[in-house]
Amino acid sequence: MKFNHTDYKKRNITIWNEVAPRYHKRWASVSQGPFASTSKLVQLLDINKGDHVFDLACGTGVVTKKISQKVGKSGFVVGGDTSITAMKIAKKWNDSKSNLDFVNVDAEHFYFSKQFDVITCQYALFFFPNSQKALKNIKKHLKKGGKLGITVHGAAEKVPFFSSIFDAVTKFIPDYVPPGSPDLDRFGTKFSLKNEVRKAGFSQITVKNFVFTFSPGTFENYWRNYLRYVAKPLKEKLDTLDKKERRELMELIRENVKPYTMKNKIIKFPWEVLILTANA
Repeated sequence: MKFNHTDYKKRNITIWNEVAPRYHKRWASVSQGPFASTSKLVQLLDINKGDHVFDLACGTGVVTKKISQKVGKSGFVVGGDTSITAMKIAKKWNDSKSNLDFVNVDAEHFYFSKQFDVITCQYALFFFPNSQKALKNIKKHLKKGGKLGITVHGAAEKVPFFSSIFDAVTKFIPDYVPPGSPDLDRFGTKFSLKNEVRKAGFSQITVKNFVFTFSPGTFENYWRNYLRYVAKPLKEKLDTLDKKERRELMELIRENVKPYTMKNKIIKFPWEVLILTANA
């Protein structure tokens, strides 16, 4: 079956509308694990008072909030996302200001009549099926010399929080993720990320890697919370496994997390994050 970009985007919107509230509570609103990157991204971009900034794929607004604090009353910030639910949370999470707005946009097709000093995009580039189209659209909306800031997760083996479960699950459910979907770690190396942004016409590209730590507690906590927070389409596929398969799956995941399990049975995962900055 041919991969359909429109269907993929619709599926992602449905998923994010569902998971946004718990995603915000568990991840985004606390600076734990990968979200320790938020302040790093804003810091590396050296955002100034008075800057006009667009936070693309703003999700529940954590980067937007940091930026808003930096630009002050003389600046302006727009947060944009495809998920209406995420943006509702973002509006509530961010204090209401006359120089802060949120818009429902697609990364490949958004249009503004004015250009920005800075555009940020945290944990989203890998979701865009046509990443080049999105990056070129970003470049078109940056002033000459304007700055781009992108954050992505590292390669799968550098983010075992995800891979420990995903590698195991796909052995039991090969189509756990729809065939043809973009690999979520396709920009997980400095080379691949830098090369993708360079192809879109950006210059002065720098990629820094950071390794954060995240502890989901014991294995039981890790697995139970995964089932609790996973999106409905994935949960439905997991529910097709019988008791024997489910038990075998759990044991395989347990083996995968052994290298990260301390003597007290608490898991501590390393979590690599890449942050790119570039000029238009």
